[in-house]
Amino acid sequence: MHWLVSLGWIGLFSVSLIDACPFPLPIPGTTDLLLLILVVRKGSPWLLVPLAVGGAVAGAFTTWSAGKKGGEKALRRYVPEHYYDRITNWVKKYGATAVALAAINPPPVPLMPFLAAAGAMGVTRGRFLAAFTIARTARYALVAWLGVRYGRQMVHWWNQYLARYSGAIGWAIFALFLAAFGWGFWQWRRSGTRSTAQPAHS
Repeated sequence: MHWLVSLGWIGLFSVSLIDACPFPLPIPGTTDLLLLILVVRKGSPWLLVPLAVGGAVAGAFTTWSAGKKGGEKALRRYVPEHYYDRITNWVKKYGATAVALAAINPPPVPLMPFLAAAGAMGVTRGRFLAAFTIARTARYALVAWLGVRYGRQMVHWWNQYLARYSGAIGWAIFALFLAAFGWGFWQWRRSGTRSTAQPAHS
């Protein structure tokens, strides 16, 4: 996180883009946390929020495109099996509104499965981009406002209670990152193997 913060707006744009890609970051909410830290460090919200939104829109478009191109096969690959029926039914019923709800809500609400489902199930590009952009703008604007409004209190609270444990917290987050990445990679390999093993329907 210190390295990402040192990159400033470049790090924010990159993280927000990756976070909405078909293979997102293993730890949800990384973009929100990075945006909050940068605003607390006196970064301009008027610059940082559009950059975060722009990166997220670019990443989300790649996920929507993967779903549109891959169809049901892509859905089986990108949508967890225990969420499959629920997410596909939501997208069928609500279309772009389901995308907006997934984009505006914080973790643990999943994002990438809704984006892929929108592409595979016929949500048009214009409606998809409009819904996602509006939702992410609202979410990141709220995060930036929290940084502006409560930034000093957050810094004071951190310095008073948690700064001494920063090393342990950093290692704990790193271990969580590795565990989440390993689990995600294993799930991806397993889904790929399962889809390959299924016989083709004539």
